[in-house]
Amino acid sequence: MRAIAVGAFRSYPALVELPKPEPAPGEVRVRVEYASLNPSDRQPTGGSPDRQDPPVFPFVVGVDFAGRVEMIGAGDNRFRVGDRVFGRAGPPVGAGTYCDYVCVPQDAAITLVPLGLDARTAAALPSAGMAAAQILETVVLRGHESLLVIGAAGGVGSCLTQLARARDIRVVAAVRGDERSRMGSLGAAATIDTTRGPAAESVRSVCPDGVDALADLVSDTPEAFAAHAAAVRPGGIALSTRGVAGAAALPEGVCGVDFRLDPNPVLLDVLAAGAAEGVLRVPIDIELPLEKAPQALDRNRTGGARGKTVIVLRHHGHR
Repeated sequence: MRAIAVGAFRSYPALVELPKPEPAPGEVRVRVEYASLNPSDRQPTGGSPDRQDPPVFPFVVGVDFAGRVEMIGAGDNRFRVGDRVFGRAGPPVGAGTYCDYVCVPQDAAITLVPLGLDARTAAALPSAGMAAAQILETVVLRGHESLLVIGAAGGVGSCLTQLARARDIRVVAAVRGDERSRMGSLGAAATIDTTRGPAAESVRSVCPDGVDALADLVSDTPEAFAAHAAAVRPGGIALSTRGVAGAAALPEGVCGVDFRLDPNPVLLDVLAAGAAEGVLRVPIDIELPLEKAPQALDRNRTGGARGKTVIVLRHHGHR
């Protein structure tokens, strides 16, 4: 089968041919129709061989997918051949989704695609949608409060803006460029352009007393994160999805949180129902064939995404 894989630590992903995987007991083999790109897709191969739990090479990139169940592993299984499914692939390390086939445990974050939801949108939903929903729970906002989202135009940010708005939370969307119209259509109360100056200063003009919470989806250094956290009022929460909150010098009275996703199929069902009903829109930025995925990963590093990048596999006759 075709796959985008990394052959060694810190090497570049490339299109390769690999054997079609065989499902273990309790697994399903899915013929992938669409995969979607996440900023963290290459992180497991950026470390060193000394770490605990090193990846298995060749390491197939990607975690999000949608497709059809093609084969069932031995034993009882809640899925059937032909089922339309989507989800987030987990362990074993190396079972990525930028490929023609992936084997996934039936009790992982995988579920049926509901009627009314197309496979392309389903593939873009798992990581972004689950992260957005769990970020909202982590910052403990219950309505009529304010949330600053750094990187609001990307996949997670677009979902987070909509879910927060549904709770009557005032979203201040920080983006690169003029995105007022698009972010406003997703429910942002205010949009600021981070290319025009420090976000914290712009936020003060919108929320003079500071925001109740920060969700920083972009900053990968403690210093950049701390600069954004300056917009949070005392008693508020500053959350990082890049693992830098713990090392940041935060304003007095601001609680720093490093977010970790906890994927589960129940949450996927809730999000999929919202997407199928049109309550939750999952903006797609660009569609690419599998062979273009390495370039898409490189481009994604620079930030500024306008929704999700989706990788298309279903139109290829390769088996």
